Amino acid sequence: MSAPSSPKNPSSGGAPPLHRLLASAADAVQAVRDGHSLTEWLARCPAEIRPGVQALSFTVLRRLGAAQVVRAALAPKNPPPRVDALLVTALALLWPGETAYADHTLVDQAVHAVRQRAPNSAGFANAVLRRFLREREALVAAAEADPIARFNHPRWWQDRLRADWPAEWQGLLQANQQKPPMTLRVNPAHDDLDGYLARLQGAGIAAHAAGPLFPQAVVLDEPRPVQALPGFDGGHASVQDASAQLAAPLLLGQRRPQDLSPGEEWPELGDGARVLDACAAPGGKTAHLQELAGNRLDLLALDADAKRLARVSQNLQRLNLVGAVRAADARDTATWWDGRPFDAILLDAPCSASGIVRRHPDVRWLRRPDDIPSLARIQAELLDALWPLLRPGGRLLYATCSVFKAEGQDQIDAFLQRHGDARSRQFDQGAGHLLPLADNGPQDSASGAPAVTDGFYYALLQKS
Repeated sequence: MSAPSSPKNPSSGGAPPLHRLLASAADAVQAVRDGHSLTEWLARCPAEIRPGVQALSFTVLRRLGAAQVVRAALAPKNPPPRVDALLVTALALLWPGETAYADHTLVDQAVHAVRQRAPNSAGFANAVLRRFLREREALVAAAEADPIARFNHPRWWQDRLRADWPAEWQGLLQANQQKPPMTLRVNPAHDDLDGYLARLQGAGIAAHAAGPLFPQAVVLDEPRPVQALPGFDGGHASVQDASAQLAAPLLLGQRRPQDLSPGEEWPELGDGARVLDACAAPGGKTAHLQELAGNRLDLLALDADAKRLARVSQNLQRLNLVGAVRAADARDTATWWDGRPFDAILLDAPCSASGIVRRHPDVRWLRRPDDIPSLARIQAELLDALWPLLRPGGRLLYATCSVFKAEGQDQIDAFLQRHGDARSRQFDQGAGHLLPLADNGPQDSASGAPAVTDGFYYALLQKS
């Protein structure tokens, strides 16, 4: 649950040898190139090497476009996939400013890994990597003339961002290359923000508040294992990006719209309010709803993935919160709805995850252009299926961790055209498209520096 740390030096006592880490990182990269989730692959990686493999594979996936372009220049004929994966892994780690190892050490260990897997290719790999070291400056400059190498995103992704955000698209691509902060949500049942910051300081963990828009959010200066956090096992804090922490107060009515009519009330949801979290796994927003409501909501958490739904139950249990949990496709309402309308619905819809690429660097390589219209259809189906379940005057919060307009404003504009009884409420900040850029972020801590949060889209819909 913490961000990946740098792998240990292979010469330090007890650390796994670098060639083993490189081989496993190459396997992870090849799995992504074959269309498999890095998160799922890492879950099967041996625990003793997982942190090091994760750190290396994250770095490689952030440089994969450039590494593949350079490999093609150095060896136009494709080597066997496992050799190719090791080559692009080593090339990405040898990229200027990336490697934590001496060049000769990394090359020797990469060739060692190739020799163990494909002995006849060891000399070829050695020649490719040593030529890269000799000609690195020229090869890097030539590669970065290719947009895929320069931005390390597929061309279709770049084109979609350019169309959606003509002034910001390059900044968004560059932001995806940065390592994300580790952000916590403080549980108000145990501590206020200042109290938990003091506890962190007492534990030797440097941290700061994320700013007034995020009253429970604490940003760590350096990622830490959750076991090192004061009171984590007892539910005193959870790991959740600041942008994700905007959902619960929006739905509960703790933030007032700026478009309220004179005399119009905006009550918070009261005790026993019926609330649906329609795509709940892994349960961070589910738990946040009950935290803010004092554990007094009549809450139902749904998810179509029964395996991922177990995480929701685990999160609620750790935080000593209550809620019904059920595996179901939210679109198929006849199989799970009891006919009683909901006061509020949270629809954190399946999406491209284009707003959280810095946390999941494999996403850009896994997605395909036709995924976006396919996901948009699912989002529309969910909206249309759930809207009739909301009582008159009730609220539905539509959320995606996407920066693509097809999954955000375009989706909601189309929904409003289909449903004349829906109104999208307006907020002065913390809703609409939230881009992961400093210029668009809230002010962070007492220093006033801009905070960079994950990319999200929020639309709060009210039924007339």
